[in-house]
Amino acid sequence: MNAFIQQLPALIGVVIGALGSYLAIVRGDRARFDREREARWEERRLTVYAEYARTLKKSVTLTYRVASHFGNDPHPHPLSPAEAAPLMAEATAEGDPAGEALLLLGSAQVVDKARVWVNAMMEMQHFLRVETLDPEAWHALMERQRDGRAGYYSAVRDDLALPPGNSARWSVPQV
Repeated sequence: MNAFIQQLPALIGVVIGALGSYLAIVRGDRARFDREREARWEERRLTVYAEYARTLKKSVTLTYRVASHFGNDPHPHPLSPAEAAPLMAEATAEGDPAGEALLLLGSAQVVDKARVWVNAMMEMQHFLRVETLDPEAWHALMERQRDGRAGYYSAVRDDLALPPGNSARWSVPQV
C-alpha cells in the first residue's frame, strides 16, 4: 500500500495531463469547426449577394435600353417596350428566388440597402411605363439607382469584412 501512495501523485499527474490534453484537442477541434462553418456561411452569403446583384443589374440594363428607345438614355442598343416586356418578365422571375435567398441569408443592413436599390430601379421602370421624355429626370433616377447600387455593395463588403472596392462610377455621356 505504501508503494501505491508513493506513486499516487504521479498517477494523478498522468490523469490530469490526459484530461488536459483531451480538453485542448476538443477545444481546438471545436474552434476549427466553428471557423469552417463560418467560412461556409460567408461563401454562401457572397454567392447570394452576387446573384441578387446580377439579377437586379439585368433589370436595370433593360430599363436603360428602353429609356434609350424613348430618347432619355444614351445606351447604344435601344429596345422598345414591346420587345423588352418578355425580357423584363424573365428578369423579374429570375430575381424573385434571388431576393428570397437574400432575405433568408442576408444581414439586415444588406437587405435594407438592397431594398433602396430595388426601389430606385422600380421608379425607373415606372418612369418608362408612362413613356416620359425627360432626360434630366431620367438622369436623376439613374443617379439614385447608382447610389443604391453603391450602398448595396458597400453593405455587402462590410458584412463580409471585404476591403473597400471600386465605386463603379465612370462618366456617362449626357443625352
